[in-house]
Amino acid sequence: MKTAILVPCYNESATIGKVVSDFKKVMPHADIYVYDNNSTDGTDEIARNAGAIVKYEYKQGKGNVVRSMFRDIDADCYIMVDGDDTYPAETALEFEKLILDKKADMVIGDRLSSTYFEENDRPFHNTGNKMVRKFINTFFKSDLKDIMTGMRGFSYEFVKSFPISSKEFEIETEMSVFALTKNFKIVEIPIEYKDRIEGSESKLNTYQDGFKVIRMIFSLIRNQRPLFFFSIATLVLLLIAGIHFVPILIKYYSTGLVLKIPTLIMIAMVVMVAAMTFFVGVILHVLKKQHADNFEHHLIILNELRKKDE
Repeated sequence: MKTAILVPCYNESATIGKVVSDFKKVMPHADIYVYDNNSTDGTDEIARNAGAIVKYEYKQGKGNVVRSMFRDIDADCYIMVDGDDTYPAETALEFEKLILDKKADMVIGDRLSSTYFEENDRPFHNTGNKMVRKFINTFFKSDLKDIMTGMRGFSYEFVKSFPISSKEFEIETEMSVFALTKNFKIVEIPIEYKDRIEGSESKLNTYQDGFKVIRMIFSLIRNQRPLFFFSIATLVLLLIAGIHFVPILIKYYSTGLVLKIPTLIMIAMVVMVAAMTFFVGVILHVLKKQHADNFEHHLIILNELRKKDE
């Protein structure tokens, strides 16, 4: 059974050597892959000297790196961890056991239930993590503790079935929603988190990347729960139409005159658009159900092919 440690990296020269060394010590049987994403500080050479297999992804962004890692590498268990030395290598053994024992398709390293809020001194990051968690758990009827953690374990089926669309740091949110909507087995393990050491800088932009994550959430809600999304849009349109129609109706009952004919025409058009919006949601809901059935069939075929290879 093969385990692959996946480390996406961009300018992590201050920490990557220790990350690779820690994982080699804890999991000497695993292959450690460091994917360098256009680093300019010698991250790749440090990782190679520490014993990692170094590969390159030239499209900038963590999502692009993860896409390459998932496409390139075949393994029975995948453990992905950031190269900033904020996650404990020792926890990876528990991740590996859950994946190889088929008890989980995705293992989430839960920082937020542990030391994250004590170690992380960036208040907007803390608030953002809580907001994203609330959004996802509300709209996808889940109870995940940490949506955006950088340490996760994956099964072969998850990795080879995950259609990555994110290019940057939204990738963690996309992973969580994909696992929820495709009924993969998710296990969360509280892990100790420590903040970056001095000289190691975060690549996250609080506001810019936060906006991208929120945009990604709305996109995922539209794609994964189309009936809900378009029903809300329908209600908003009907509310707008109703607000403008009520005064006209009141005036009609009091005077017997129909006033504001152009407004009535616009109201009728808005109501027609609302009806079409609702039926778009119904159609997409049916198509999504068919896609879900096809995805389950895909997983069956994937498992059969793996058994033949073994």
